[in-house]
Amino acid sequence: MKKTFKGLFTVAIIAICALTISSCSNKKFNVEGQITNAADSVLYFENVGLEGITILDSVKLSDKGDFSFSEEGPSAPEFYRLRIYDQIINVSIDSTETVTIKAQYPQMATNYEVSGSDNCQKIKELALRQISLHKWAMAIQENTALSVDEANDSIMKIIDIYKQDIKANYIFKEPMKAYSYFALFQTLGNWLLFNPRNNKEDIKVFAAVATSWDTYYPHAERGQNLHNIAIEGMKNMRITEGAREQAIDASKIEEAGVLDIALQDNHGQVRHLTDLKGKVVLLDFHIFATNESPARILLLRELYNKYAPQGFEIYQVSLDPDEHFWKQQTAALPWISVRDEDGINSQRIMLYNIQSVPDYFIIDRGNNLIKRAEQMKDLEAEIKKLL
Repeated sequence: MKKTFKGLFTVAIIAICALTISSCSNKKFNVEGQITNAADSVLYFENVGLEGITILDSVKLSDKGDFSFSEEGPSAPEFYRLRIYDQIINVSIDSTETVTIKAQYPQMATNYEVSGSDNCQKIKELALRQISLHKWAMAIQENTALSVDEANDSIMKIIDIYKQDIKANYIFKEPMKAYSYFALFQTLGNWLLFNPRNNKEDIKVFAAVATSWDTYYPHAERGQNLHNIAIEGMKNMRITEGAREQAIDASKIEEAGVLDIALQDNHGQVRHLTDLKGKVVLLDFHIFATNESPARILLLRELYNKYAPQGFEIYQVSLDPDEHFWKQQTAALPWISVRDEDGINSQRIMLYNIQSVPDYFIIDRGNNLIKRAEQMKDLEAEIKKLL
């Protein structure tokens, strides 16, 4: 590990930016500004796609350094960068916005100003913090007073401190934002700081952003890819943990379009959300010990009675602290009623980015999360549309 941090600035960060609210495929976005001290240098404007980096346009800079690039506005979040040689500025784009960048070469990756996009400003903050982390790690690496093990241990500690800060102040704060997506893919050397392949806590981080993207951008390829990364991480962890006890057949672990929930229902049976594939499902987070609960349960009964014969199901997750009370309240309910004993401190609250209760999601017959409560004006209409 004492030799693993040298190549940080040659590693492309495949995570990028832009919070798009609506599709404007017939309109343009603009990235413009000035990069000084770079006369006769070629400035490239590139798309950082899921399958690689594509050059979209380029310009040979004059003494003034003015540039302007214009492309068709994306219908979902998309990500770009400005590059001169190995100096890179990541750019966040809304569908039709204008982002202005002023920089100075050859330090343009760190010495630049951005306006017109809050996401771009946050991404700049994250990029600068990543560079600081790298410098800190290198200083520890080069400290001859430390042994290899001591240096590695110190580096792992500062990485952990960094990750906790980024989670609290960026990712969990606004997981639906492009800069939170960007933060997931920060690196140190060739390491992903957040690695869902081998870290349970990092899976939660990816899952929180994946859930937000599933709901805010349900048809975006990037959102689905992010979701699949979280699902794949869960599969890997299940296989790894299971191997410690007994062999697990990986082919029996299925991917799904929702993050699975497996809890005991009010009859003592473990019920998996993913087992409901083939039905239209209302995933409902609820607390029965509230004054509003009885009226809401009546409304849900009406929906259930009306549409259950057509393939509608309710998977209701109670966050009530009193198990006995919950069982009493759900004894006569016809749908699936499970209880999360961790209540409002549950990791499932984090995974599904629940900010208040009640909250709910609609899931189609293919087990794909379609919308969350705040995106639905008429729940019944959404159910009918999917049946």
